[in-house]
Amino acid sequence: MAHVELSLTEPLAASRGELERWAVAVGSAQDPCLLLDGDGAVVAASEPCLALFGSSGMQVVGRRLVDVVRLLDFTAASGELTEWELDKIPPLLALSSGGLARGLLRVPTRDGATWTIDVIAAPLRDGDAVVASLSFLSVVSH
Repeated sequence: MAHVELSLTEPLAASRGELERWAVAVGSAQDPCLLLDGDGAVVAASEPCLALFGSSGMQVVGRRLVDVVRLLDFTAASGELTEWELDKIPPLLALSSGGLARGLLRVPTRDGATWTIDVIAAPLRDGDAVVASLSFLSVVSH
């Protein structure tokens, strides 16, 4: 099983220029990672992240994550998450809480199976304001 570790000694800061640098780093990353703006729209996603979501960059960049990725609950019926549950997924929780967030997502694949994905999200700040979230993803099960 993959292990993702994030260690912060200072709060992550992100001015407009810094957010663009994060976007370049995320877009070229070899591991699944995701950058959302303060409204929950995708700024950048690595190719491995897009593969997990069954999407392409053109389909997701500039759109709200919850509008382009179908997320399922963990019941046997695998229903879609409700609106209040969507607000609690780690990338969005990091935005709303201003703190680190970690949790599992369940995502359907194109072949009808589901993947369970471990997500760790960190807020990015400009001064005291949270302006983005940076998320790292790791497949737990297929």
